[in-house]
Amino acid sequence: MNVLIERNFINGAWDEGSTGVSHAVINPVTETPIGHVPEASAGDVDRAVLAAIDAFPAWSALRGSERAVYMRKMSAAIAAHMDDLVPMQMASCGKPRAEAEADFRGSIDCINYFADRAEELDARRVTPVDYDIPGYRSTTRLEPMGPVGFILPWNFPMKICSWKLGPALAAGCTVVIKPSEIAPFADIFLGAAAQEAGLPAGVLNIVNGRGAVTGQALAEHPGLRKISFTGSTKTGKTIMKAAAEDVKNIGLELGGKSPIVVFEDADLDLAASLAAEGVFYNCGQCCNATGRLLVHENIAEALAQKIIEISQNQIVDSPDNPAMTIGPLASKPQYDKVTGYMDIAREEGLNCRTGGGRHPGFNTGYFVEPTLYTDVPKTSRLWQEEIFGPVLCLRTFKDETEAIREANDTQYGLAATIITEDEERAERVAAQLDAGHVYTNVSVAIPPQTSWGGFKQSGIGRELGPWGLAGFLEVKTVTARR
Repeated sequence: MNVLIERNFINGAWDEGSTGVSHAVINPVTETPIGHVPEASAGDVDRAVLAAIDAFPAWSALRGSERAVYMRKMSAAIAAHMDDLVPMQMASCGKPRAEAEADFRGSIDCINYFADRAEELDARRVTPVDYDIPGYRSTTRLEPMGPVGFILPWNFPMKICSWKLGPALAAGCTVVIKPSEIAPFADIFLGAAAQEAGLPAGVLNIVNGRGAVTGQALAEHPGLRKISFTGSTKTGKTIMKAAAEDVKNIGLELGGKSPIVVFEDADLDLAASLAAEGVFYNCGQCCNATGRLLVHENIAEALAQKIIEISQNQIVDSPDNPAMTIGPLASKPQYDKVTGYMDIAREEGLNCRTGGGRHPGFNTGYFVEPTLYTDVPKTSRLWQEEIFGPVLCLRTFKDETEAIREANDTQYGLAATIITEDEERAERVAAQLDAGHVYTNVSVAIPPQTSWGGFKQSGIGRELGPWGLAGFLEVKTVTARR
């Protein structure tokens, strides 16, 4: 693909920014630039926020059905440009084609889902309150929160943005987006989609740059009513501190160290398939990756052998190979992080059953081997910390009580998977797991109708479903004389 020179998108127009500084976006296969984006200054962020503030009164005054028309036109623009967007996603993220296509299909579905919710909002915008106090009557009003800011991750560009953008636009909010500097191009395309849809100027704004510069300016800006962030728990804490200065509303979808719990009665082929998929999909760069494999002691070795076979049959390669199943890690910092954990594993003396280092088939690119460690102690950093790579750690348990205790013994609580043929046990265990989304005998799917978000240090708030829409609405009660 040609080298891309992208810009900011402010008040309905493409904008070069004020700094004259840009940075390269690196192809994780070739380690060479595929494009450049500007570094937005605090002043550029201010102009974007002011545009969102100016656009808010007219946008929020529209009926939900009117906003839905614009939203569906934006999703149609995404669908119309899939032939360009998918290769761009493959080049910037190293994803297999099927994964890149799924990202954009998920974005389209999500925006359309919230367009439907925007239409429904018209009927429930004002609701009478049922009580009996002589001389009093009350109504509740659902009102858009105001201009909001998004700080976005690099692992699922546009898809995760749509989880925020869909409900925000449906509610009547205006938006300022900061894409990840590692993989910004899909999110930047939303500016073009807004133009094709005829979205009013200032409703959607995009500012590029690093988190420490552009992201910090966005999080600190007093003109925004909310910051929604997806990324690491460490960065989420920094954003919380910045937002606290003006008591800004926040939504945080943060790290995870999700368990997959396999009971003695499990179908071993299914368990091995789900365990491998849960940590190898997107090269393990998923906040919900099931990197902690808890297996009943009677079947642990048999399951490990099946996972080893699956791991060694993965086709690790460039997205140019249609048969590839795992691409590179998305960036040099992420490659250094994951291989650093593999170094820690050697220092700790972990039992590496397969993988454990840079993939030997490549001299360039951020390729690592699909990896399995067994008999990993709870004290290991690999068991406790989020790796964000294709690294699976296995421990055994003796009974259900121990399995639940071990699964919950983490600072995180984003997702979990249970493998068992006993439906009653599946329901019993799911009810006791500290996780925002629990899967039983199925691979991960996140339809827009469901909820997404975590317990404990995996975040604050929920995205998707009615909960996602509620996150961009304020509730006002009006009480008057009867």
